[in-house]
Amino acid sequence: MFLAIDGILDAAMLAAVQTEAADLAFEDGAKTAGRFAHAVKANDQAVPCPARDGLLAVVSRALQAHPVFAAAARVRAMTPLILSRYRTGQTYGLHVDDAVMGGLRTDISFTLFLAEPDSYTGGALILEDSLEARAVKLAAGSVFLYPSTTLHRVDPVTAGTRLTVVGWVQSQVRRADQREILFDLDQGIAALHASGGKSALFDSLCKTRSNLLRMWVE
Repeated sequence: MFLAIDGILDAAMLAAVQTEAADLAFEDGAKTAGRFAHAVKANDQAVPCPARDGLLAVVSRALQAHPVFAAAARVRAMTPLILSRYRTGQTYGLHVDDAVMGGLRTDISFTLFLAEPDSYTGGALILEDSLEARAVKLAAGSVFLYPSTTLHRVDPVTAGTRLTVVGWVQSQVRRADQREILFDLDQGIAALHASGGKSALFDSLCKTRSNLLRMWVE
């Protein structure tokens, strides 16, 4: 499932994160690339320090507290987040994310955009499959989730600075099709309750969701 979620960070939180990020030191992002991705990765990532760790902790809490992110990802565990920067001329060539990172299976990849799309040119996240290449460039504070099995790249930045937080989820539900079924059920149940409150249909759908979770959660 490919999913864009707006407003993960509200205006005040986004401004604080942007200000904090501007004061951080960055290093070569290729240090965290996999064996084959290393050759095509040209970006920067924030150097470990208490300020960076605090910023990423704020982002992690905001992600996991958001009901749509929680329903889509069903997080069992998350890798440490990375604050990533692309300056003019930097890019990340076509690659697939490592299947295991830090002992965690990567089911879902995500990019949280921190720079407004009109503040830099180029730098779109490009997802490729057998039919087409799809470009994603969201408003600051928004996140894009996609299966970690997806071939993807970041177009070269031609002006300005692209700033993002990236991370990976090991989900409680391993299969992407099952996660999508549960997500659709969650959205339908919430909409049904909002329009008509508790009902026999609402209870039946909640029962179905619970029983699917019993079958599929690892």
